[in-house]
Amino acid sequence: MSKLDKLKIQGFKSIREAEISLTDINVLIGPNAIGKSNFISLFNLFNSLIKEELQNYVAKSGGADSLLHYGSKETSKMEFELFFGQNSYRIVLEPTHDDKLLISKEYCRFHKKGYDTPYTEKIGSSNFESNLNKKVRKNLRRRVPYYVQDALKNWKVYHFHDTSDDAGVKKTCKIDDNISLKKDASNLAAFLYRLKETAPENYSLIERTVKRIIPFFGRFELHPSRLNEDTIKLEWREQGNDKYFNANDLSDGTIRFISLATLLLQPSLPSTIIIDEPELGLHPKAISILGSLFRKASHRTQLIISTQSVNLVNEFDPSDIMVLDRQDAQTKFEHLDLESLNNWLEDYSIGEIWEKNLIGGRPQ
Repeated sequence: MSKLDKLKIQGFKSIREAEISLTDINVLIGPNAIGKSNFISLFNLFNSLIKEELQNYVAKSGGADSLLHYGSKETSKMEFELFFGQNSYRIVLEPTHDDKLLISKEYCRFHKKGYDTPYTEKIGSSNFESNLNKKVRKNLRRRVPYYVQDALKNWKVYHFHDTSDDAGVKKTCKIDDNISLKKDASNLAAFLYRLKETAPENYSLIERTVKRIIPFFGRFELHPSRLNEDTIKLEWREQGNDKYFNANDLSDGTIRFISLATLLLQPSLPSTIIIDEPELGLHPKAISILGSLFRKASHRTQLIISTQSVNLVNEFDPSDIMVLDRQDAQTKFEHLDLESLNNWLEDYSIGEIWEKNLIGGRPQ
């Protein structure tokens, strides 16, 4: 599985044109409505492409016109090029008269060091859905499309914000819906149950980590429903209390923290994890622990995190930070100039420097 090294973007939402280099930890900061969520949503587009659900994504996003930079009258196409390892993927999308997106060009490339020109393989053109999966199915396993498909499938977006009474994480779920943690943690109970049975060390570590922010937490009580063994619900016990509790008895921030801890402490991580504002509803102590989890996870996966939290920013090195601002009617991405910050960093944390508006992307 390949981490994403660099991507080029043209014509997508608030991003008119950008070339962005990524490392193991990438913390995006900036004020509201600057384009952080737009950048995160780009990975939802990539996930839809690999699932052959592009037009469904376009419709749910309000149509092609809402995805193009200032609409189709201003921008005639969107173009993306993704670089990972020795491979790259390029796609060009153009709006249609009925507000869909047509794939006008789709390519995979393999560029070996020492060669001036990459090997390029055309995937398709004039399609409404990607042909990448079809290429792989046609006995091209271990060819360039296979590696490109594998990379795209392993860049996962997670969004644990919904903790309402109707949220999936609070409901009963199918016990065999446990292959991977879903992007909204709606199968959290089933996934934790699988870890309990197959990865007890990871499961125990998750429980111990939850105890660090909930002192009265005893342990999870995970077992098939007594009335329907095909289902399961998130339940737990307090220390010294035999009464069962469920997700409805936990605060919103606690549910989100359990979801994040489960994601980051599982035995097999996606190659790239993308999370928008993971600090939502968390106590400062929980944010500090979350920062530690992120740093440890970065040794096993690539992280792209969007945040508004000064406390969370303080958990990272300045080299991990990418500042987003609006210039010339578009979102700009800038890595910090560490040399210019050396004197400030002797007396202030990176979060304090951000609060002083010395690096742009002023926090709200």
